[in-house]
Amino acid sequence: MGILFVKVLVLVTCLVGLYSCHHPGISLDGKESHSPKTNFIIILADDIGWGDLGINWDKRKDTPNLDKMAMEGMRFVDFHSAASTCSPSRASLLTGRLGIRNGVTHNFAVTSVGGLPLNETTLAEVLKEAGYLTAMIGKWHLGHNGLHHPSFRGFDYYFGIPYSHDMGCTDTPGYNCPPCPACPQHSTTTSSHPRGCYSNVALPLFENLTIIQQPVNLTSMATKYADKAVQFIDYASRSGHPFFLYLALTHMHVPLVMTEPTCNLSCQDPYGANLRQMDALVGQIKAKVDSTARENTFLWFTGDNGPWSEKCEFAGSVGPYTGMWQKERDGSSAKQTTWEGGHRIPTIAYWAGKIPANVTSHMMLSTLDIFPTVISLANASLPPHRRFDGMDISEVFFGQSNKGHETLFHPNSGAAGKYGDLQALRLNQYKAFYVTGGAKACDGSIGQEEHHHPPLIFNLQNDIQEQKPLDSKSAEYHAVLPIINQALLGILQDIATDNVSIADYSQDPAVIPCCNPQHLVCRCQSMYWKSDFNTYRKQLD
Repeated sequence: MGILFVKVLVLVTCLVGLYSCHHPGISLDGKESHSPKTNFIIILADDIGWGDLGINWDKRKDTPNLDKMAMEGMRFVDFHSAASTCSPSRASLLTGRLGIRNGVTHNFAVTSVGGLPLNETTLAEVLKEAGYLTAMIGKWHLGHNGLHHPSFRGFDYYFGIPYSHDMGCTDTPGYNCPPCPACPQHSTTTSSHPRGCYSNVALPLFENLTIIQQPVNLTSMATKYADKAVQFIDYASRSGHPFFLYLALTHMHVPLVMTEPTCNLSCQDPYGANLRQMDALVGQIKAKVDSTARENTFLWFTGDNGPWSEKCEFAGSVGPYTGMWQKERDGSSAKQTTWEGGHRIPTIAYWAGKIPANVTSHMMLSTLDIFPTVISLANASLPPHRRFDGMDISEVFFGQSNKGHETLFHPNSGAAGKYGDLQALRLNQYKAFYVTGGAKACDGSIGQEEHHHPPLIFNLQNDIQEQKPLDSKSAEYHAVLPIINQALLGILQDIATDNVSIADYSQDPAVIPCCNPQHLVCRCQSMYWKSDFNTYRKQLD
């Protein structure tokens, strides 16, 4: 009778989401297999600028916890996101493959039917198969419809929003966040195909497969994320199983939400206030790690892309990576572009006793490297029958190697040309552009798309502002051009013979997440099923 009850309990638990039915770390006799494997926490900031961290750019003093973590670990100053917009960069982080391979070349919408292609293997799926507890907290933005939901992409536990928090309406509109519309008097809706006023639904908050709040209370979201992350770390640490936590913050994406009750639109520095809130959250996570699993937990902080310059004073700082060539021709040279400000991101790695303290790495590295590095440190295996753009950089962390990428490829993410095309590349200190263009700037200008044959080439060692390209008649230009062209040709040939995925970007209003489509803009009326960590503890302990 007792064994039968446990079997039923494990089956129910599998269905609600914290443990996998195939989780090798749980046995039906109730015994837990303790493992010395490394735990991994990846904290991904949204739209953060390289210059937002005080330790990178001393014009800001809003990140004392991150600055301290950098002093206790390793800071990377030439680290890049795999793309300069949300969905493509996140897909590459979780697959180790550029969007031109994994199919995710631009952002998914509220009405998107698809997401990260199901034949792509996520980091969470690999680690789960290797015996890890896995959790995703925060912004997903890789598909919310059907099997594209994170609960079906390798995560035992999910708490967060399905896309950016400006993609929907709210009862408390803030900076660049739309208010909920009034429902037209004669609009018609059905539960299976909401239209009319229901096409602009309020932002939902998921716990596993359940919407537990809609619209989300944006002012409390950071606190909820921190609480859930701390609870997961605590629970996983006590369980004896290794864990993987992917914490994708809403900071520093607009809207910038003030949590202080006296702070409103008149706040002098909303960006700084949000930056301090994000820093405090990271400090809280690190403190939990230090008090529970300090010796065997790898904490990796990075960003998804550069700042959103279109948002003016509500955008971050690129530091010295200003892309002056583009700025002199209008448009932004940050998010959505292949200029350094669009994809060079602040990055810190911390692992007490393993990663040497107070080290600054100048190696050229990428979020593409997270996938193969974590899999290597977990003693897991890379998925077969596909090629990867990242590399295992574990020896860099341990001070045993100073080898980074010789080349990095930067895809178009929205400013100019076709989505996913490799429009720029780095070759050591050289940066070549085949296509240039600026995203929308604070002043409303947009840089004109320009094609360059032969490419523009900058020497970043002498020109970090990307202001003056090399003279195309110079000996330096002619020496490096053939190597650059060969590198681009090489990756294009490699991709042509790889297993390449295609994402479904079709749209249908029926897939908009909504817990009660009969009510104005999908307001939740009742919590017919509420899941939380306390429920899981009672079921599993």
